[in-house]
Amino acid sequence: MSHALGAVPAFRRTPLSADERARFIVNMTELVGQMVVAKGRFRVTADTPEMVELFQIVARRVGDLLQRPLVSYSNGRDIVITFAGSDELTV
Repeated sequence: MSHALGAVPAFRRTPLSADERARFIVNMTELVGQMVVAKGRFRVTADTPEMVELFQIVARRVGDLLQRPLVSYSNGRDIVITFAGSDELTV
């Protein structure tokens, strides 16, 4: 594929493999759980549908582990995970 002189090719992300997805979910579940307990919420850039989906899986797992309902909100750029009923849900 050729590009015009000085043109920068578009950035393309490679989807995560099944093993990478599994490791992401396990590792982020621990981190998000710690942050939600310590600060009441977790906020991170999740600008692709794949990342939003992964963080929603993580939010469900953290809620199950903490035995408390969590909510996640994404605006297409960031995702916030917090306890249900929290007033800190602004993104």
